[in-house]
Amino acid sequence: MKSIILREIKSFFGSPIGYLVIAIFLIINGLFLWVFEGDYNILNSGYADLTPFFTLAPWILIFLIPAVTMRSFSDERKQGTLELLLTKPLSIWQIVNGKFFGSFLLIILAIIPTLIYVKVISDLGSPEGNIDMGSTIGSYFGLLFLIASYSAIGIFTSTLSENQIMAFIIAVFLCFFLYFGFEEIASLIPGSGSFISVLGMQNHFKSMSRGVIDTRDVIYFLSIAIAFLSCTVYQLKSFKA
Repeated sequence: MKSIILREIKSFFGSPIGYLVIAIFLIINGLFLWVFEGDYNILNSGYADLTPFFTLAPWILIFLIPAVTMRSFSDERKQGTLELLLTKPLSIWQIVNGKFFGSFLLIILAIIPTLIYVKVISDLGSPEGNIDMGSTIGSYFGLLFLIASYSAIGIFTSTLSENQIMAFIIAVFLCFFLYFGFEEIASLIPGSGSFISVLGMQNHFKSMSRGVIDTRDVIYFLSIAIAFLSCTVYQLKSFKA
């Protein structure tokens, strides 16, 4: 599995993809949080917290992560190298996990530089250092689990078509629906809000953002990731057969 992870990382940084992903994520966040006027501008919010960042990041990642994962198996199928990959002395689970962790680690590299925002917000606080570290740490943990779920979804959709654009579109739709869809459905059905919204990622991400790491939220995100990775394994087994 380690060889697959290293292969994925090398492929990302052997082309402009890895650098573009990190640059796009940081530039878009930076512009909305510090430059553009609006609800996401931290300097205009009057509060020393990173809530605007953790509100904006899931939106950006909905498009960014599928753009990273869309080539995982789609490109292998298109180039005719999938069959060769499946004949390697690795289990299908090892291959899938290698692809998954390769994409996951790339997005983590894009997230790491945003830790400087914590320092900046802390310095801007009144008094200095007045920042809710509990909710900030919880939000970062929530973001990690969200990235894992999005990555698993993207890896799965990349097995559905040789066309990378099609894999991208399907992944964006699934990520969008699982994050925002249940909240919207809950708002349309009176009296069922709490029951339906708890099925969506946004509910569990917001829960972790309060600074309390609830095992129910962790289990939810892990279940989403494992479910889609299992579907990926099943799909690849059908190719191998």
